[in-house]
Amino acid sequence: IVNETSTLRRHAEAKFAGKYRTWAKANTFTSKLPGDIAAEKKKAAHAQQMIDAHLTERKLSERTIPYTHQNFRKAAIEWLVATDQPIQALEHPKFKEMIDVASRATQGVKIPGRKATRAEIMHIFKNHLTKLKKKLNVCTILHSICSYLTRF
Repeated sequence: IVNETSTLRRHAEAKFAGKYRTWAKANTFTSKLPGDIAAEKKKAAHAQQMIDAHLTERKLSERTIPYTHQNFRKAAIEWLVATDQPIQALEHPKFKEMIDVASRATQGVKIPGRKATRAEIMHIFKNHLTKLKKKLNVCTILHSICSYLTRF
């Protein structure tokens, strides 16, 4: 089975291209001839390449939102609602500490991704366990000494 539309378009392009284009122009019709379609695609691709030269990446400092109490309040409430946090989260000392640290940033804040956050949590937890183990070992040693002395 032959796709009759494409065959007809190729035939029209080969035999009647001039008449067809004149008719299409007179009737404000977009030409559907295979050659014209290919030319339009090439023109569109070239136009897309040309726009790339006009695009520039903005620096982080250009995207920084200026601080106002109203902007902060709005952002804090939107964060609270979007992440389904309890209202008391805004009063938590660690939240305030995080905001105080971020407020000292001069060129915006870089928020770590999931992998970096996970790795940091694991690192903090491991350090906490190590400190706890050392603390418990000291108590165990003291307990062992006390037990030894009380046997006599």
